[in-house]
Amino acid sequence: MSSDHDSATRAHSPEAFLTAAGITLPAAPPPAANYVPAVRTGNLVYLAGQGPIANGKPVMTGKVGAGVTEEEGYQAARLAGLNALAVLRAELGSLDRVRRIVKLMAWVNSAPGFTRQPAVVNGVSDLMVEVFGEAGRHARSAVGANELPFDIPVEVEMIVEVEPVPAEHERG
Repeated sequence: MSSDHDSATRAHSPEAFLTAAGITLPAAPPPAANYVPAVRTGNLVYLAGQGPIANGKPVMTGKVGAGVTEEEGYQAARLAGLNALAVLRAELGSLDRVRRIVKLMAWVNSAPGFTRQPAVVNGVSDLMVEVFGEAGRHARSAVGANELPFDIPVEVEMIVEVEPVPAEHERG
Protein backbone atom coordinates (compact mmCIF):
# COMPACT_ATOMS: atom_id res chain seq x y z
CA MET A 1 0.00 0.00 0.00
CA SER A 2 1.12 3.53 -0.64
CA SER A 3 1.94 5.97 2.11
CA ASP A 4 -0.92 8.16 0.81
CA HIS A 5 -3.36 5.34 1.59
CA ASP A 6 -1.84 4.84 5.04
CA SER A 7 -1.96 8.55 5.92
CA ALA A 8 -5.54 8.88 4.64
CA THR A 9 -6.56 5.88 6.73
CA ARG A 10 -4.92 7.32 9.84
CA ALA A 11 -6.43 10.79 9.31
CA HIS A 12 -9.71 9.40 10.68
CA SER A 13 -9.36 7.61 14.03
CA PRO A 14 -12.29 5.28 14.65
CA GLU A 15 -11.43 5.12 18.36
CA ALA A 16 -11.40 8.94 18.62
CA PHE A 17 -14.71 9.10 16.73
CA LEU A 18 -16.39 6.64 19.13
CA THR A 19 -15.20 8.66 22.12
CA ALA A 20 -16.27 12.00 20.61
CA ALA A 21 -19.67 10.58 19.60
CA GLY A 22 -20.23 9.11 23.07
CA ILE A 23 -20.55 5.60 21.66
CA THR A 24 -19.49 2.87 24.07
CA LEU A 25 -19.04 -0.53 22.47
CA PRO A 26 -20.58 -3.45 24.34
CA ALA A 27 -18.44 -6.32 25.58
CA ALA A 28 -17.67 -8.68 22.71
CA PRO A 29 -20.43 -11.31 22.75
CA PRO A 30 -19.19 -14.85 23.34
CA PRO A 31 -19.91 -17.45 20.64
CA ALA A 32 -23.36 -19.03 20.88
CA ALA A 33 -22.09 -22.42 19.62
CA ASN A 34 -18.93 -24.20 18.43
CA TYR A 35 -17.11 -21.42 16.53
CA VAL A 36 -14.80 -18.48 17.14
CA PRO A 37 -15.99 -14.87 16.78
CA ALA A 38 -13.13 -13.81 14.48
CA VAL A 39 -10.54 -15.46 12.27
CA ARG A 40 -7.56 -13.56 10.91
CA THR A 41 -5.69 -14.67 7.83
CA GLY A 42 -3.03 -12.32 6.53
CA ASN A 43 -4.46 -8.79 6.45
CA LEU A 44 -8.09 -9.94 6.56
CA VAL A 45 -10.31 -10.57 9.56
CA TYR A 46 -13.49 -12.59 9.02
CA LEU A 47 -16.13 -11.90 11.66
CA ALA A 48 -18.74 -14.48 12.61
CA GLY A 49 -22.37 -13.41 12.46
CA GLN A 50 -23.54 -10.95 15.10
CA GLY A 51 -27.05 -10.02 16.09
CA PRO A 52 -28.79 -7.52 18.35
CA ILE A 53 -27.62 -9.30 21.51
CA ALA A 54 -26.86 -7.82 24.93
CA ASN A 55 -25.82 -9.78 28.01
CA GLY A 56 -26.18 -13.02 26.06
CA LYS A 57 -29.82 -12.43 25.12
CA PRO A 58 -31.60 -10.96 22.10
CA VAL A 59 -32.58 -7.32 22.64
CA MET A 60 -35.25 -7.72 19.99
CA THR A 61 -36.93 -10.69 18.31
CA GLY A 62 -39.33 -11.21 15.46
CA LYS A 63 -39.75 -10.70 11.76
CA VAL A 64 -39.28 -7.37 10.05
CA GLY A 65 -42.57 -6.50 8.37
CA ALA A 66 -44.66 -8.41 10.96
CA GLY A 67 -44.15 -7.26 14.54
CA VAL A 68 -40.81 -5.52 13.90
CA THR A 69 -40.92 -2.26 11.95
CA GLU A 70 -38.38 -1.30 9.33
CA GLU A 71 -36.98 1.37 11.70
CA GLU A 72 -36.71 -1.18 14.53
CA GLY A 73 -34.91 -3.50 12.11
CA TYR A 74 -32.54 -0.66 11.22
CA GLN A 75 -31.77 -0.17 14.94
CA ALA A 76 -31.30 -3.95 15.38
CA ALA A 77 -28.81 -3.91 12.49
CA ARG A 78 -26.96 -1.01 14.11
CA LEU A 79 -26.70 -2.93 17.40
CA ALA A 80 -25.47 -6.00 15.50
CA GLY A 81 -22.85 -3.72 13.95
CA LEU A 82 -21.78 -2.44 17.38
CA ASN A 83 -21.36 -6.06 18.49
CA ALA A 84 -19.28 -6.76 15.37
CA LEU A 85 -17.08 -3.76 16.18
CA ALA A 86 -16.67 -5.05 19.75
CA VAL A 87 -15.48 -8.41 18.41
CA LEU A 88 -13.16 -6.65 15.96
CA ARG A 89 -11.67 -4.48 18.72
CA ALA A 90 -11.18 -7.59 20.90
CA GLU A 91 -9.33 -9.26 18.02
CA LEU A 92 -7.16 -6.26 17.07
CA GLY A 93 -6.78 -4.31 20.31
CA SER A 94 -7.86 -1.09 18.55
CA LEU A 95 -10.21 -0.19 15.73
CA ASP A 96 -7.51 2.21 14.52
CA ARG A 97 -5.82 -0.85 12.99
CA VAL A 98 -8.67 -1.23 10.48
CA ARG A 99 -7.81 -0.21 6.93
CA ARG A 100 -11.16 -0.90 5.32
CA ILE A 101 -14.48 -2.65 5.77
CA VAL A 102 -14.32 -4.88 2.69
CA LYS A 103 -17.61 -6.80 2.69
CA LEU A 104 -20.70 -6.83 4.84
CA MET A 105 -23.25 -9.64 4.65
CA ALA A 106 -26.58 -9.38 6.42
CA TRP A 107 -29.69 -11.50 6.74
CA VAL A 108 -33.01 -9.97 7.69
CA ASN A 109 -35.62 -12.18 9.36
CA SER A 110 -38.36 -11.15 6.94
CA ALA A 111 -42.10 -11.55 6.98
CA PRO A 112 -43.60 -12.86 3.72
CA GLY A 113 -43.72 -10.00 1.23
CA PHE A 114 -41.18 -7.80 3.04
CA THR A 115 -38.64 -6.69 0.41
CA ARG A 116 -36.87 -3.69 2.00
CA GLN A 117 -33.92 -5.62 3.41
CA PRO A 118 -31.44 -3.01 2.05
CA ALA A 119 -33.11 -0.26 4.13
CA VAL A 120 -32.83 -2.40 7.28
CA VAL A 121 -29.18 -3.29 6.62
CA ASN A 122 -28.38 0.41 6.22
CA GLY A 123 -28.41 0.40 10.04
CA VAL A 124 -25.03 -1.32 10.05
CA SER A 125 -23.74 0.21 6.80
CA ASP A 126 -24.40 3.74 8.06
CA LEU A 127 -22.60 2.88 11.31
CA MET A 128 -19.50 1.64 9.46
CA VAL A 129 -19.29 4.88 7.44
CA GLU A 130 -19.78 6.96 10.62
CA VAL A 131 -16.99 5.12 12.43
CA PHE A 132 -14.48 4.59 9.61
CA GLY A 133 -15.27 7.38 7.16
CA GLU A 134 -14.54 6.45 3.53
CA ALA A 135 -12.77 3.28 4.74
CA GLY A 136 -16.16 2.15 6.07
CA ARG A 137 -17.75 2.02 2.59
CA HIS A 138 -18.05 -1.62 1.62
CA ALA A 139 -19.42 -4.17 -0.77
CA ARG A 140 -22.61 -5.65 0.67
CA SER A 141 -25.28 -8.31 0.48
CA ALA A 142 -28.67 -7.79 2.17
CA VAL A 143 -30.73 -10.98 2.08
CA GLY A 144 -34.15 -11.93 3.40
CA ALA A 145 -34.36 -15.05 5.55
CA ASN A 146 -37.43 -16.91 6.74
CA GLU A 147 -35.83 -17.62 10.16
CA LEU A 148 -32.73 -16.56 12.08
CA PRO A 149 -31.18 -18.02 15.26
CA PHE A 150 -33.00 -17.08 18.47
CA ASP A 151 -35.63 -15.32 16.31
CA ILE A 152 -33.38 -12.23 16.00
CA PRO A 153 -34.50 -9.78 13.29
CA VAL A 154 -31.05 -9.34 11.68
CA GLU A 155 -27.63 -11.00 11.60
CA VAL A 156 -24.49 -9.33 10.26
CA GLU A 157 -21.02 -10.58 9.36
CA MET A 158 -18.05 -8.73 7.89
CA ILE A 159 -14.71 -9.12 6.19
CA VAL A 160 -12.26 -6.42 7.26
CA GLU A 161 -8.83 -5.42 5.93
CA VAL A 162 -6.43 -4.58 8.75
CA GLU A 163 -2.87 -3.39 9.13
CA PRO A 164 -0.33 -6.18 8.74
CA VAL A 165 1.10 -7.82 11.83
CA PRO A 166 4.75 -6.80 12.22
CA ALA A 167 7.01 -9.76 11.33
CA GLU A 168 8.37 -9.95 14.89
CA HIS A 169 4.81 -10.59 16.18
CA GLU A 170 3.77 -13.28 13.69
CA ARG A 171 3.01 -16.67 15.14
CA GLY A 172 5.25 -19.47 14.05
